[in-house]
Amino acid sequence: MSRPIKIPCRLHNLVFNQPINRWDEALPLGNGLTGCLVWGNGAPLCLSLDRGDLWDTRLVPEVQDEGFTYRNLIELVRNGDQQQITRRFSDFFSEYPNPTKLPAGRIEFHGPAAETMSCEMHLREAMAEVTWEADGKSHRLETFLHAENGLGYIRISSGGGRDQLLFKLMAPVYTNSSDLSPDSLALLDYPGAEYGSEDGLSWFLQRTSHELEYAIVVAECKTSERTTEWVYLVAANHDGDDWFERAKSKVRAAVQTGFDAAFPSHFSWWKRYWQKSEIMLPDFEMEQQWYLTNYLFGSCSRKGAPPMPLQGVWTADEGKLPPWKGDYHHDLNTELSYWHYLKANHLEEGESFLDFLWKLRPAAREFAQSYYETDGINLPSVMTIDGKPLGGWPMYSLSPTNQIWQCHAFDQYWLYTGDREFLETKTYVYFKETALCILDLLVRGDDGKLKLPISSSPEIHDDSLDSWLTPNSNYDLALLRYLFARLTQMSELLGMTEDFECWSAASEVLPELAVDESGFMLSPDERLLESHRHFSHAMAIYPLQTVDYHRSEAEKKIIDDTIARLEVLGKGMWVGYSFAWMAALYTRQGNGEAARYHLQQFWEHLCSPNGFHLNGDFRRTGLTQFHYRPFTLEGNMAAADALQEMLLQTNGGIIRPFAAVPNDWLEKGVEFQRFRGEMGILISAKAVGGRLDYVHLQAERGGVFLLENRFDTDKLTVERDGAVTVLECRIGGVCPMLLEAGDQCTVRGAS
Repeated sequence: MSRPIKIPCRLHNLVFNQPINRWDEALPLGNGLTGCLVWGNGAPLCLSLDRGDLWDTRLVPEVQDEGFTYRNLIELVRNGDQQQITRRFSDFFSEYPNPTKLPAGRIEFHGPAAETMSCEMHLREAMAEVTWEADGKSHRLETFLHAENGLGYIRISSGGGRDQLLFKLMAPVYTNSSDLSPDSLALLDYPGAEYGSEDGLSWFLQRTSHELEYAIVVAECKTSERTTEWVYLVAANHDGDDWFERAKSKVRAAVQTGFDAAFPSHFSWWKRYWQKSEIMLPDFEMEQQWYLTNYLFGSCSRKGAPPMPLQGVWTADEGKLPPWKGDYHHDLNTELSYWHYLKANHLEEGESFLDFLWKLRPAAREFAQSYYETDGINLPSVMTIDGKPLGGWPMYSLSPTNQIWQCHAFDQYWLYTGDREFLETKTYVYFKETALCILDLLVRGDDGKLKLPISSSPEIHDDSLDSWLTPNSNYDLALLRYLFARLTQMSELLGMTEDFECWSAASEVLPELAVDESGFMLSPDERLLESHRHFSHAMAIYPLQTVDYHRSEAEKKIIDDTIARLEVLGKGMWVGYSFAWMAALYTRQGNGEAARYHLQQFWEHLCSPNGFHLNGDFRRTGLTQFHYRPFTLEGNMAAADALQEMLLQTNGGIIRPFAAVPNDWLEKGVEFQRFRGEMGILISAKAVGGRLDYVHLQAERGGVFLLENRFDTDKLTVERDGAVTVLECRIGGVCPMLLEAGDQCTVRGAS
């Protein structure tokens, strides 16, 4: 179906008509590996730089101690020895500054403070622009991080001439005995940066107390009396031999080529990115947030670069360690960060996470052997970029079932692409290797059912003995049931008879999920009694979707009761991602009004003006009792996912357009284009005037695709290659559509 592409327009841009005074409200730029935050009032104007693989990966002695094992944790939990649990598995996370993600440094331009300033983030072009007036002189900065060549480009036009602004390079302060704060970068005690310059180049070289070395190298070129350009690169010894000299050569050559010559190829990458999918909503603020979130995703997740840790490519710039050391948290954060990309049709960018997990299989195998003393694979749930443990509350930082949540990412990729080779060589392998570890941990209870020796639900009861729930918690059990059910289905599909018998046998001896009148419980003998941020007990509803609202009255009741319980307990202990997750739960009911409300609360109260998810109600509006502002990205991506689930649901292979949208959207007009459904189908749809207008299907792979009839008639027209056929399908029924690879068709209600 041919139609114009609506890529983000000027209305979607971030615009601030005043100086930006904080790094976490800055204009964000990124190319997957390097990040830049533009902020300040001209005295100075700052470009805070980051690179995704800058890490201090030195392990602390406690994680290398022979007592750092799951077997020892089980014994301490059963003995009720909280003091030893925290000493051996948790305390050192805050006692040592390392391991940690590291910031790169800053570029600063110093001049008089701005009297007026306008800051604009152009989403379509992925370019930041700042204009300001100071002491009667006007200045304009334009900057972008090239989408492909890794370089940053800056151009400043100054009404007072180039000498009005002083350029400075600033390294992080990694050593300062006067700073005794517990999260100071100075605790790392690295040597001071080495600054240098030659022939239009400036740099600093930062050595560390371990193998890492990195540098920011900048080349400068005056292009006219009032205009100067700079090209910069964050380089590191990860880049290979002669990395520092090659960085100098690269920026020197690029600055001669210039800003305008580099921009077209940068813009072409983003143009292709924006053409993958689009939405049009009557709630413009929500439409704007979806485009902004996809911009953030494209900026900090790219094929060939590390996936998003907590802050993506925008590590905190305030002289301190990043929140939670900027690590990889697998009890929610990494998984939510990669919820939305498949439906948004940004496959390559999302593959960063899968490639990362696959590459870390040796580290996961080593950890399974050393910590769990099992075969198979299992990664620490709070880990470094190279898959090593940081410690932290052990009930989630060392949970064996979080590994299954990572399996879910492989499963979703297979389901949304229909790539049989990926299923056989990646998804099934990752699932099977995970199951080999998990099976070694499970024990038979008195009832003959399989149970974990100790069980928990992420962050429930914090770091206390109460956090060890009666096995199995619903969180653990939902993941266990999902793991073996999917392995059973995959092995049957792949014709692996022996494996099928193993996995189906394990599935048959897992308990049922614990349910009472409050819906899903925390564990067999405990229900959720207070407001809590992590809906881990509801995993089976979303994201696993092993309980289906449409399948039976019993499952519908469980979902309704679970959501009602969360409503009764309230939002006092929620953080930002809770609102996004709750919106997703409401989409299971088809409750578009409630989903919209929770997304609006998230974006209005729990995000910075630049869109960054800050976790807490930092403006103290009374929404929750958390008033802090640590920046992490998972809430942003989970919110985009919930919005997409309002517009289109495809779980179970049934395509349901506009399954959970507010009625006024249907009246005023709502549309999405090229969303990805299961088994490689691209779906577009529009509703207006209170009714579904059309659904367009484009098959990447041949198959039978099941479309729920959400039109207001039981007669449908199907247009394909200019020919129109009429089908009969009751309203609410499922209409099978047979398409070959490359086929397209448009379905409408017959008049």
